Amino acid sequence: MSGLSILNLEAVRSAPLSREPYTFFLGTDVLDRAAIDEIREDFPAIAKPGYLTVDEVALKGRFKALIDELESDEFSRILGEKFGIDLVSCPRLTTIMKKSQPKYGSIHTDGPSKVMTLLVYMNDAWDAPAAGRLRVLYDGKNYEPFAVEVPPTMGTMFAFLRSDNSWHGHEPFEGERRVVQVAWVKDAAELERKKKRNRTAQFLKGIFGR
Repeated sequence: MSGLSILNLEAVRSAPLSREPYTFFLGTDVLDRAAIDEIREDFPAIAKPGYLTVDEVALKGRFKALIDELESDEFSRILGEKFGIDLVSCPRLTTIMKKSQPKYGSIHTDGPSKVMTLLVYMNDAWDAPAAGRLRVLYDGKNYEPFAVEVPPTMGTMFAFLRSDNSWHGHEPFEGERRVVQVAWVKDAAELERKKKRNRTAQFLKGIFGR
């Protein structure tokens, strides 16, 4: 019997796995509907823009329980079975964002130290027709055409295997854009380097306000 109660594992398992232009899946309703109100209430009160590591944020209640599930070996096994790779042995880096700035969302593939990236969105609604909606892209220059557009609404999950062509990004958006990101990385040393870089970036934002 699974120890995971907030994640809707059936929704994760049943989400179609796509192989073009790279390996990814897009799932909806991946959070237990009975837990959503508490997750929303317990989402951290983050004042800074950008991603913060879980070590930099006060976690509580059902939101903390969700983070524990996302970082668990059991969930890594389930995702590993879906993607056909070993994720349990990979260290995990979890970051949280509440506020987005226009400079975020530029097209990229993620760095080669990452094995897989997963995003869980937690916005009740999304009115912007294009801004802030992550897209699965075909190259590093163009937001169109795109293979898939990800609605950043509550309970949407997007995960992909990092590759040299795993292009993704979104058109600029400024404002509240709640999302949790979990990255499976190749080794513990790289995990510490990423944490240090993130702390440095947040420190500089605190000084220069950007």
